[in-house]
Amino acid sequence: MKIAVIGAKGLPPKQGGIEHYCAEVYPRMVKQGHSVDLFARSSYTDCSWQDRYDYQGVQVISLPGLSLRGVDAFVTSALGAVAASATKYDIIHFHALGPSLFTCLPRLVNTAKVVVTCQGLDWQRAKWGSFSTRIIQMGEKAAVRFAHGLIVVSNALQTYFLQTYGRNTVYIPNGPARYGESDPNFGYGTQLGLQQKRYILFLGRLVPEKRPDLLVDAFSALNPLGWKLVLAGGVSDTKSFTSQLLEKVSNHPNIIFAGELRGQRLWEIVRGAGLFVLPSDVEGLPLAMLEAMQEEIPVIASDIPPHKQLMSGGRGMLFEAGNLTSCTHILDWAIHHPQELRAMAVNAKRQVQLNYSWDYITSETLKLYTTLLTSPEPVHIYGQSQTGLAEVVGKK
Repeated sequence: MKIAVIGAKGLPPKQGGIEHYCAEVYPRMVKQGHSVDLFARSSYTDCSWQDRYDYQGVQVISLPGLSLRGVDAFVTSALGAVAASATKYDIIHFHALGPSLFTCLPRLVNTAKVVVTCQGLDWQRAKWGSFSTRIIQMGEKAAVRFAHGLIVVSNALQTYFLQTYGRNTVYIPNGPARYGESDPNFGYGTQLGLQQKRYILFLGRLVPEKRPDLLVDAFSALNPLGWKLVLAGGVSDTKSFTSQLLEKVSNHPNIIFAGELRGQRLWEIVRGAGLFVLPSDVEGLPLAMLEAMQEEIPVIASDIPPHKQLMSGGRGMLFEAGNLTSCTHILDWAIHHPQELRAMAVNAKRQVQLNYSWDYITSETLKLYTTLLTSPEPVHIYGQSQTGLAEVVGKK
């Protein structure tokens, strides 16, 4: 198969779940004999427009954009859709709802099968203004109308599309990144003033919907003896929120802002944590949590549906999303019940190994591609059979 990928910033992955997803899945497809072109942002790849380079067999093609929040992704996705539509591909795969606004282009001029992966309802994220939010919502509707196959990464998203649009989707989860070797002597952690298994870790972008502020308030209220809190993550497009958060923790001796960590430093800090906490209000299926579970780190999290999916059956502890009292109570319980948390962590690691492997994810994605290519129309849109694009365009 010849596959085009639209919506990823580029490869190798620097930050972002979609880029890590592409880095795991598409090289595996190339090894199985398929061809993959990934249309990337020149602002991310630092390459000239239309430059091509190889990433583990994937051809990364840089496209121009504009250095404005949201506009860069919009322009690059549009150009990628045009370029892919003008080329003979078997599959054109869009990632995220914003880029999916352009799924109509290949449907109008190309015989390729269009696939969309929804990693989350991006219009819920605080970084987007009202205009960008409307564009992303339009992309969601376009994905529902024009995609031959719509992949979702959580059961909650599958329920959302069925209840909102009557649209059947294919559930294929995310998987955790593979960690390499890290310093067994915990050298970087020691530089930060940390002791192994005596700190709580928040890992993710410092944005309002991930609620690091809630965790900071809960930790400050408890101020547990001998414990520290580490905030590890990059700054996104919510600088005002980030500034207020960092000002809040600047004078707290037991809260450490480690910034964005990669490679061996990231692996060392995750493996040394005594507790991983994700208090988000909005998630798709969080890779950071999957990675912590894979590394057998005890996890507590807010009780939003994607977290419930990962942690049900005794694989971690949940607290009421957005509730400081609930978060504080569960955090206190977790610190004082290490043996119970350890048993949950072992159970969680087993669950990840069985159900969230990248080989399985790649296999299921290729299975969908093959089904779409070998099955003649009708395809299913809004849960109904239809025989051509005219009917899709005519449906609401």
